[in-house]
This record gives sequence, C-alpha cells and structure tokens, in this order.
Amino acid sequence: MKVASSDATEMEAVIGNSKSKLAEQIAALPLRRDAKGRLSVLMVTSRETGRWVMPKGWEMDGKKPWAAAEIEALEEAGAVGHISTTEIGTYRYVKKLDNGKGVPCRVTVYPMVVDRLKTNWKERHQRKRKWFSPPSAAKRVHEPELRDLLLTLDTKNPVKSLPKEIRKKMKNTQFDE
Repeated sequence: MKVASSDATEMEAVIGNSKSKLAEQIAALPLRRDAKGRLSVLMVTSRETGRWVMPKGWEMDGKKPWAAAEIEALEEAGAVGHISTTEIGTYRYVKKLDNGKGVPCRVTVYPMVVDRLKTNWKERHQRKRKWFSPPSAAKRVHEPELRDLLLTLDTKNPVKSLPKEIRKKMKNTQFDE
C-alpha cells in the first residue's frame, strides 16, 4: 500500500479500516567507516517519542523508493551520500497516528554511504542524530526485525553483506565527523 503524504488523515483515508494490509514505508540506513575501518550507522530520534530510528517515511509519488529514502535521510538526518538501489531488508512496526490509532507498516531499507553531514537540515530542531556501532544501534531500537537487520552488520566483514555498489563506495569513502 502506497501513501503519498505523511499527513495522518490522508494516510488513514487511504488505508481505511483494513487490518490485513500493511502501509509501505521506505528507510535509509546511513553508513560510514571511520579511520580504523569500523562500520557505524547513523540513527535519528523520532519526533514523537524521541526513540532511536532510521530516517524513514512514506513512498513518494513520482520517486523511486530508494530516491525517497535518500530524501528522508537528507531531511531527517542531514545526511548526504550515495544510496543503493538494492534493498537490504525489511521490517515491520506499528505507526502511531495523531489520533492514537496504529497502522501496521512494512519498511523497506536501502543502505546509504554517507559522504558528509549537513549542519543545517530541515528537521534539525526536531531530531537528534548520532553514530552507533551496529550492535549498539540494535540495542536502542524497539522493532525486533530492525534489531535483527542491524545485527547482520555485526560480523567480521559487515560490508560483505551489503549490495555490491555500496561495497565499492565503502572502499573509497572514509567519513569522520
């Protein structure tokens, strides 16, 4: 199910009362390697609860899913870089609406190699951002499937589990804040 806007009323109208359908969202998983070659993931806080999440949002009309995820990374985290056209997984969660109702969502995750972080970005006054090791990020998220996805990056060679285009970018990119 595709939702063109983040407006909760519009989303509710699109989804209706169906409990069997999942709303579709997209997410960027911003990544970097530090000077020692360690992999980190960039997490942001949600606006409503302040819990740690990945930059994510609704699919956008006229945009490929990975392009929409790249926009979310820029707006929510100020992250600029190269996003993969290949997803690395999905996870499910329940999106809480302004009216208190919950909507089941499935989030498709696209890895992104971060080249730089902007100091001024759209949601800088609404969110915090922070780099974490994959296991540390996994401890902070509430969704079990997202936790599992993050833990797949906690191997001796975590980059090997990423799409080829991202592996190439990771070899050539080192990002230190």
